[in-house]
Amino acid sequence: VAVLIITCPCALGLATPMSIMVGVGKGAQSGVLIKNAESLERFNKVDVVIIDKTGTVTEGKPSVEKVISASSNYSEDEVLRRIASLNSSSEHPLAQATLRYAEDQKIAIKPVSAFHAVTGKGVTGVFEGKKLALGNEKLMEQEGIIISEQLREEVGAEQRKGKTVSYLAEGDSAIGFVVIYDKIKSSSKEAIRELHNLRMQVFMLTGDNKETAKAVSETLNLDGFKAQMLPEDKLKEIERLQGEGKKVAMAGDGINDAPALAKADIGIAMGTGTDVAIESAGITLVKGDLKGIAKAKILSQKVMKNIKKNLFFALIYNTLGIPIAAGLLYPFFGMLLSPMIVALAMWLSSVSVIANALRLRGAKI
Repeated sequence: VAVLIITCPCALGLATPMSIMVGVGKGAQSGVLIKNAESLERFNKVDVVIIDKTGTVTEGKPSVEKVISASSNYSEDEVLRRIASLNSSSEHPLAQATLRYAEDQKIAIKPVSAFHAVTGKGVTGVFEGKKLALGNEKLMEQEGIIISEQLREEVGAEQRKGKTVSYLAEGDSAIGFVVIYDKIKSSSKEAIRELHNLRMQVFMLTGDNKETAKAVSETLNLDGFKAQMLPEDKLKEIERLQGEGKKVAMAGDGINDAPALAKADIGIAMGTGTDVAIESAGITLVKGDLKGIAKAKILSQKVMKNIKKNLFFALIYNTLGIPIAAGLLYPFFGMLLSPMIVALAMWLSSVSVIANALRLRGAKI
């Protein structure tokens, strides 16, 4: 009877789920919502973190700095009117920023027909019988828009300052641009430093232009970046890294990030982002703070160590008790284990596992 009791490692069934349960609760207290146990366990092996720019590194509250007219036929107010009218049908954060700016400037918005959003590039539509295109250089190339060298230089100067610039074209010519600035989160630089201290590489994949991405990358001391990335480009980049044997975590906040979040080993959504991104991710950072990634990594490491300790407590009583219960000491000392003592040992095994798992509540992450 003693052998039957001691050979049943009851605490083994508690070892992993107890640590996971307490770890998930600890994460929630720290603003890191963990959707499933697998994400918490796998995070321990992550060595590359991919981050988006807008809403992830930056505050996600873009504001228009200025609107520039590149044509003598249009005043800045007329350029702004076209930009705001075109963006009135868009839900993109940058579009909403231009609408707020137009409202502040008391610019009347006019109806736009044939509106079309081009993923990762911009928007098009028809305004007062003329076709408009508003977006990045890729959209201008797609629409066959002519951009003067002087205009390119002006735009490049703004981009090198870390600003986001959207061209406005009417017909086949660029007639102006809007400069939008999204402030880098005050916590982003420290968060990147913490991730480096945890021996993780951090790369940025953004749909923004190269000059803006470079400025942000240098400010945050990232390990690298890729600009003008469409959703499918981000997906392919993650697949490439995984093909090299890397364990990849992807952090993003928008609809465009959803495919990459789902493909990554660990998807991390900003709690301030879209529902689609949150649904695609295994971990959500409630405050949208990148420091949460470092917290999740540390928490994962502590949970995995805790699980290993729990497995020790779950099995050590059995390892020591089985030979004695089977009569190993009887020929020498006439000693046998009473089933009651064995039952007490098994109870202590479970209590040890639970007590050890509860230690995670006081862990510093």
